[in-house]
Amino acid sequence: MTIEYATRYRSASRIPADPGKPYVIEKGEGDRAHLFGDLITIYAGGEQTENTFNFFTCEGPKGDIIPAHLHRDTYEVFYVTQGAVRLFVEDTEGHQQEKLLTPGDFGFVPKNCPHAYRMERHHSQVVGVAAGPGGTFERFFETLGAPAEQLGLPHEPLVPAPPQFASVPQQYDVRFLPDHQWSTQ
Repeated sequence: MTIEYATRYRSASRIPADPGKPYVIEKGEGDRAHLFGDLITIYAGGEQTENTFNFFTCEGPKGDIIPAHLHRDTYEVFYVTQGAVRLFVEDTEGHQQEKLLTPGDFGFVPKNCPHAYRMERHHSQVVGVAAGPGGTFERFFETLGAPAEQLGLPHEPLVPAPPQFASVPQQYDVRFLPDHQWSTQ
């Protein structure tokens, strides 16, 4: 059983806010949120790491591409543990590439590089790590999406209204690029 803590973000969190406190979380028992058709589970974030990195999983069904976005100050890692995920990325010179990642494959996206991804198989899962001088962005998922207490994917995709996308860049270092086109798609 995982202990629950009260934090400034949640009345009941499965991860302690104290950065000096070791902890263990059972599989799937981190702080969960639904966004788009996915379930995001946060295991460590800014509160635990003094804003140096976060660690989360994202699992979802085969589906639509997650919108193009970038992080001005954050580096992001994609490590696939289940299924298949297609990663789209554009470097700072405008060169685009896409790659199908399967279990054990690793993708790295430097700061300021537009990127997106699409789950290519049902029950795909990505382990994500993000780090950078601007802090961490894990609370973005439940701010733009919705906190989730239950395990499992949302019954209906949770797609935020367009004005909500504009509200997150300053606080979470996530800037959506609604007009971005992928030539590789």
